[in-house]
Amino acid sequence: MKPRHQVSRAAVDLIKRFEGYRQTSAQLPDGRWTIGYGHTLTARPGANVSEKDAEALLLYDLISVAHSVNEHTYTPLTQNQFDSLVCFAFNIGIENFLRSGVLRRINEGSLLQAACAMEMWRKADFEGERIVIDALVRRRSAEKTLFLTPANGEWVPAPSPVLRPKIDYDASNAIPKQTPATVSTRTDGDRVVAHREGDLPFSIVVPEEDRPTATEQSAAAVSARLEAILAEADAMPSKAQDLGLPEPPVPQAAGAAPGGVLFADATVELTPFRPSSQAPEKPVAVEAFAAGPIANEPTLFGAPSDGGSAFNLDGFSTSAATELSPAAEIAGGRRKAPRSASNASLLIVLGLLGLSLFGGGVLWILTVAVGAAEQVKLFGYGASMIGAICFVVSAYVLLRRLAGPDRASE
Repeated sequence: MKPRHQVSRAAVDLIKRFEGYRQTSAQLPDGRWTIGYGHTLTARPGANVSEKDAEALLLYDLISVAHSVNEHTYTPLTQNQFDSLVCFAFNIGIENFLRSGVLRRINEGSLLQAACAMEMWRKADFEGERIVIDALVRRRSAEKTLFLTPANGEWVPAPSPVLRPKIDYDASNAIPKQTPATVSTRTDGDRVVAHREGDLPFSIVVPEEDRPTATEQSAAAVSARLEAILAEADAMPSKAQDLGLPEPPVPQAAGAAPGGVLFADATVELTPFRPSSQAPEKPVAVEAFAAGPIANEPTLFGAPSDGGSAFNLDGFSTSAATELSPAAEIAGGRRKAPRSASNASLLIVLGLLGLSLFGGGVLWILTVAVGAAEQVKLFGYGASMIGAICFVVSAYVLLRRLAGPDRASE
């Protein structure tokens, strides 16, 4: 059976130090009254209390807090850990403590992570905005220090010559992006108000060692790889170049001067010269792709015969309807080279990676980020969005390739 702890003097002194002593009752902005060391249950207008009685009221308030910590923590705790949780729960409220990530990590047995999670509770609503409060940062640090203090005083050594500290870029979110505000309270009549000392504007603090997180680096690598894949698909060489065949000559108009306009959207027929009278086999008809002039190029064909309808060039006859043999069709670049199997495998791997990121992000949102801050949930949203983008892009490119060259060229 897990032992039940009692609040020690260390917890009482820590709470008294950060709550502050108030001898006369004062009204809070929400309408309640406070007196002593943050006591609100029996505070009334015009009441006065001595420091001894204020401490008695504090001990009375800590009874319910200690009971909640004992009842809802299932991992064995040391006295320092229990005192730290009591101080933490007294400050943020029992309801917030019960649904906090600190309690969840404690019950999971992750005590170090629970101590670090305390520092997330450092903001407060002030003058219509939620800002980081300097006093809350210091209070969370004191509670974390008490939580990590060994009960017997024997610290685990971490000698510098053996364990050289390195920067943990994943912890960059623990550094406030804005300068914490120094806020203090004062009594205005019978009301207690908070005011910012100096009324200085916020300044953005960017740590020098701030670097992109692992998630941002992974997203940049995936984006760069996608751009490389799409560029490689657009710059795929023709099959004629792969086979080492020469580029086909581009026909030019008869009688045209060098640099004249070539045939555009014209069809020519090339029939190999045969010495016998046997009828030639029917060749494969393709379109010739010629567009635009070529400067300083000699005319490829001689003067036309039969009114320019046909030309002669080394045993080839040309007419208004062009027909090319399969070899000439390949040389002309009509048939495109098939996509490599390695690119298809890469697309499949990218799609699986996208599904994994999407599922991991959804699982993070539904499990880890429950009850956590918005920054923790944004990590899951970002991972799921990156995964969905990777899967959609890889599936689209893969389906385009499977549709065939004619379909992909549309």
